Formats: sequence, structure tokens, C-alpha cells
Amino acid sequence: MSKFFQNTCKPQGLGGKIMVNMMNSGHAKMAEWGFEFLKLKETDTVLDIGCGGGANIAYMLKKCTKGMVKGIDYSEVSVEKSRKVNADAIKHGKCEVVCGSVMELPFSEEQFDAVTAFETVYFWPGLEKAFAQVYKVLKVGGTFLICNESCGKNQADEKWTKMIEGMVIYTAEQIKEYLEKAGFTDIKLHENGKGWLCVTAMKAEG
Repeated sequence: MSKFFQNTCKPQGLGGKIMVNMMNSGHAKMAEWGFEFLKLKETDTVLDIGCGGGANIAYMLKKCTKGMVKGIDYSEVSVEKSRKVNADAIKHGKCEVVCGSVMELPFSEEQFDAVTAFETVYFWPGLEKAFAQVYKVLKVGGTFLICNESCGKNQADEKWTKMIEGMVIYTAEQIKEYLEKAGFTDIKLHENGKGWLCVTAMKAEG
């Protein structure tokens, strides 16, 4: 069973295909809650890091009707699923999904009005470097949104870190500290009764 749940980190093979389908449905409510803290404009260019099954890309395409939504994931299974879910938008040049790592984002500087990361920072090998990469591709005045189902305060969540190799559950304060090191300002922390965590941060002029 633990081998199957390793697909939450990097979906691969048949188990990975099952997992990305589960992600699209299982994370829907959390994503809906997280999006309440991100005000998207119709002309925005947005990047979803760790785009998984592509459901959040599809949501943002509905908001950014005159903009562009890009996704990146280091799992080829996730990229394939995201491209399938958003095939029409890709066909019309409104969406692009690439295979790559947050540790070396293949995008030009100050390209995005917003960057999102749902249920994915747990698996980033180094938050300081990863956040610096996000900061680089974000426009001045742009927003970085992180949304996690685990806020790091529930001991029951530790079972996942034992089961999934490489997974780290961060508290809001830890994430805030790494964001500040990367240069982000106006950091806002949101938690709810379910233990979900949403963090927004801005790239200010400086």
C-alpha cells in the first residue's frame, strides 16, 4: 500500500494514473477553499506547479478567459493527464503543460501574475531554492498561493510522512520563514477547522 501512496509524490505507471484521477476529485473541495484567497483577473497569466491531474488548471482557465494558464509537473503521468483534461484550451493556445521541476523552472523572469502550488510543497526537495525559483518567474505585484491539506499541527498526519518517502509537512510559520528568505512580502496565513492551510505571498517592488 505504501508503494501506491508513493504516487502522491510522483505518479508513475498504472498506480500513478489511478492516483491523478483520485487527486482531481479528492482535492476539489480543498482547492475550492484555497482559490477563495486568490483574486484572478480574466487577463492573468498563471502557473500551476505540481499540476497533477489538471483540475486546477481547468478552474483557472475559466477565470482567466483572456489570459494564459500553464502547468508544470515532474511526473510524465501527471503531464499526460493534465494535457488530456485541458486539451481544448491547449489546442486554442490558452494553455500549456510541461514536464519539469520546480527546482529549475523553464520560464522567463517575471512572466506570471500568479503562481499556485496545491498539495505539492511537501515534496519539493528544498523550499528556499524552490521559492526563489517561483519569485523569479512571478511578476512584481504577483501572488504566490500555497494550499495544503495538512497544516503540520495534526500528529495523525505523521503517518503519511512515514509512508511516503521524501514527504515533509510544514507548518504555516515554517513556510512563512522560507517565503521571507526568498523575498516575498505581505504573507497571509489561513487555516480552517479541517486542518487545511493556505498561504499567500506577494512579490513586491524592491
